[in-house]
Amino acid sequence: MASAVDFSIMAIFLPTFFFVSVTPGMCMTLAMSLGMSIGLKRTFYMMIGELIGVGIVALSSVIGVATIMIKHPDIFTIFKYAGGLYLGYLGVQLWLNRGKMALSNTECSATISATSLALQGFVTAIANPKGWAFFIALLPPFINQSKPLIPQISVLLAIILTLELICMIIYASGGNTLRKFLQKGDNVRLMNRIAGTLMLGVGVWLALG
Repeated sequence: MASAVDFSIMAIFLPTFFFVSVTPGMCMTLAMSLGMSIGLKRTFYMMIGELIGVGIVALSSVIGVATIMIKHPDIFTIFKYAGGLYLGYLGVQLWLNRGKMALSNTECSATISATSLALQGFVTAIANPKGWAFFIALLPPFINQSKPLIPQISVLLAIILTLELICMIIYASGGNTLRKFLQKGDNVRLMNRIAGTLMLGVGVWLALG
């Protein structure tokens, strides 16, 4: 299964998605807030819902793109350039970001049910339009049209969910130390610029490759 994806592609995909995923956002902020208020163990319920949501978004995005690749290969060329431009735009936006992270001081109720936590994570992942656009633009460059699609999609999706889970655990278990780190604009700005640089690189690679 691992041979379904080229190692050279993985060398680009892994750091790019990790730094984009670990950059402070809706899901990571939620993981930190819950981790500090109800503990890491119960926050896993939210993570389960969030991972299901991310999996659905990623799978839906890549299947839609794969359908275009199979039925209309000429249109995919246009899509490739559009995706490269969009990733470049996102990279520039991350570079221009001032590096602020909104962290709520509101404590979450310790009595919230496991189902509610999972639903909260699921909705947070599904209802984020930027997440849909990001996956639609980011995943296609890493799909090789000359290889079977299902093994490639399976490997990429497994990697995405694994990295997403690792990042949420980091945030949920980071507590006050991570909160203080992220409240310093320079630290968040550095993370944004690393992610932005990687996305710019992938955008250029996608447009010219």
